[in-house]
Amino acid sequence: MAALEIVPPPGGFHGPVKRSITIAGHPTSISLEPIFWAALEAAAVAAGLPLSALVAAIDHARIGAENPPNLASAIRTWLMAARAG
Repeated sequence: MAALEIVPPPGGFHGPVKRSITIAGHPTSISLEPIFWAALEAAAVAAGLPLSALVAAIDHARIGAENPPNLASAIRTWLMAARAG
Protein backbone atom coordinates (compact mmCIF):
# COMPACT_ATOMS: atom_id res chain seq x y z
CA MET A 1 0.00 0.00 0.00
CA ALA A 2 1.45 3.38 -1.02
CA ALA A 3 1.87 6.09 1.57
CA LEU A 4 -0.41 9.09 1.35
CA GLU A 5 1.50 12.21 0.36
CA ILE A 6 0.48 15.21 2.45
CA VAL A 7 1.04 18.59 0.84
CA PRO A 8 0.22 22.05 2.15
CA PRO A 9 -3.16 23.47 1.12
CA PRO A 10 -3.26 26.14 -1.61
CA GLY A 11 -1.80 29.29 -0.10
CA GLY A 12 -0.06 27.34 2.66
CA PHE A 13 -0.87 26.82 6.31
CA HIS A 14 -2.08 29.76 8.39
CA GLY A 15 -2.63 30.23 12.08
CA PRO A 16 -5.75 31.71 13.66
CA VAL A 17 -6.88 35.27 13.03
CA LYS A 18 -8.73 37.03 15.84
CA ARG A 19 -11.78 39.09 14.88
CA SER A 20 -14.26 40.99 17.01
CA ILE A 21 -17.94 40.29 16.55
CA THR A 22 -21.10 41.26 18.41
CA ILE A 23 -23.34 38.40 19.48
CA ALA A 24 -26.72 39.24 20.99
CA GLY A 25 -25.50 42.75 21.81
CA HIS A 26 -22.28 41.57 23.47
CA PRO A 27 -18.86 42.08 21.85
CA THR A 28 -16.60 39.05 21.77
CA SER A 29 -13.42 37.97 20.00
CA ILE A 30 -13.16 34.76 18.03
CA SER A 31 -9.93 33.23 16.72
CA LEU A 32 -10.29 31.07 13.62
CA GLU A 33 -7.98 30.13 10.81
CA PRO A 34 -8.63 32.09 7.57
CA ILE A 35 -10.12 29.02 5.85
CA PHE A 36 -12.75 28.78 8.61
CA TRP A 37 -13.52 32.52 8.43
CA ALA A 38 -14.06 32.13 4.67
CA ALA A 39 -16.29 29.07 5.16
CA LEU A 40 -18.28 30.84 7.89
CA GLU A 41 -18.79 33.91 5.69
CA ALA A 42 -19.92 31.69 2.80
CA ALA A 43 -22.34 29.84 5.09
CA ALA A 44 -23.81 33.16 6.27
CA VAL A 45 -24.32 34.30 2.68
CA ALA A 46 -25.89 30.95 1.74
CA ALA A 47 -28.26 31.22 4.71
CA GLY A 48 -29.09 34.85 3.92
CA LEU A 49 -27.87 35.94 7.35
CA PRO A 50 -25.40 38.50 8.61
CA LEU A 51 -22.25 36.83 9.92
CA SER A 52 -23.08 37.91 13.46
CA ALA A 53 -26.54 36.29 13.26
CA LEU A 54 -25.09 32.96 12.11
CA VAL A 55 -22.48 33.03 14.87
CA ALA A 56 -25.22 33.89 17.40
CA ALA A 57 -27.25 30.87 16.23
CA ILE A 58 -24.22 28.57 16.54
CA ASP A 59 -23.51 30.06 19.97
CA HIS A 60 -27.10 29.44 21.07
CA ALA A 61 -26.90 25.80 19.98
CA ARG A 62 -23.49 25.45 21.68
CA ILE A 63 -24.74 26.80 25.00
CA GLY A 64 -27.54 24.23 24.98
CA ALA A 65 -25.12 21.32 24.60
CA GLU A 66 -24.43 18.98 27.52
CA ASN A 67 -20.71 19.87 27.61
CA PRO A 68 -20.42 23.06 25.55
CA PRO A 69 -17.05 23.63 23.88
CA ASN A 70 -15.61 27.09 23.40
CA LEU A 71 -17.21 29.13 20.62
CA ALA A 72 -14.36 28.75 18.12
CA SER A 73 -14.47 24.96 18.49
CA ALA A 74 -18.25 24.99 18.10
CA ILE A 75 -17.96 27.03 14.90
CA ARG A 76 -15.32 24.71 13.42
CA THR A 77 -17.37 21.63 14.35
CA TRP A 78 -20.58 23.13 12.92
CA LEU A 79 -18.80 24.05 9.68
CA MET A 80 -17.34 20.57 9.25
CA ALA A 81 -20.69 18.92 10.01
CA ALA A 82 -22.48 21.26 7.59
CA ARG A 83 -19.95 20.45 4.90
CA ALA A 84 -20.32 16.70 5.47
CA GLY A 85 -24.12 16.89 5.41
